[in-house]
Amino acid sequence: MPRGERTIHFRTVPTGVNNLAAPQGRLTRMRPSDDVRRAGLLERATLVLNRSWRPVHVTTVRRALCMVFREAARIVSPDTLSTFTFLEWLEQPVLDEEQALRSPSIRIAPPEVILLVHYDRVPCHEAPFTRRNLFLRDEFTCQYCGRKCNSDHLSVDHVLPRSRGGSTSWENCVLACVGCNARKADRTIKEAGFHLLRPPVRPRWSPYLNLRPSQRMDSWAQFAPEVKRRVAGHS
Repeated sequence: MPRGERTIHFRTVPTGVNNLAAPQGRLTRMRPSDDVRRAGLLERATLVLNRSWRPVHVTTVRRALCMVFREAARIVSPDTLSTFTFLEWLEQPVLDEEQALRSPSIRIAPPEVILLVHYDRVPCHEAPFTRRNLFLRDEFTCQYCGRKCNSDHLSVDHVLPRSRGGSTSWENCVLACVGCNARKADRTIKEAGFHLLRPPVRPRWSPYLNLRPSQRMDSWAQFAPEVKRRVAGHS
């Protein structure tokens, strides 16, 4: 390794292992709760922008820090839009100690947004029709009565029943709560006297399509119009 470089490891340390880098020779112990907290922070979502500042991907804090350390990306401060290298970010004050990542020698705030140094394309993908993506499109909400439920109390309903020639597609499938699904049964919405909250459509692909709203950071709103609308809708 060239002189002057250093490798940073954010590994969890088993309880009881001595911290040899503790100041003045003191021995410290990592609590199990610290391991869990740090592991959770490292797996938290980070928005990835291309060189033109357009969202192209969502990655984990762990991978984002690796990309910045390898100089493939820079960390973006959502408040000032300033960008930082890894070493420059180390010098920034950590405003929320509960959210700080710590190793024996450093403290660092987990990045919420990173900017790619070279990549300037925008991926062109179609949103795949999957059960998970359907739940995310309909926001875990029954499209007939508007009731928000967990996945155990929701099912996929065909607006035009399959027995009538209905397809399994974005345009013909919606989430329905157990009660509405049972009442509709094998009928059309007109026959059942139901109304849809909104027409079922194929969602436009976005880098945060596979994330629940609770996993998205408020700071992404200035880079991602869809996030901004969701944040405004929950305020």
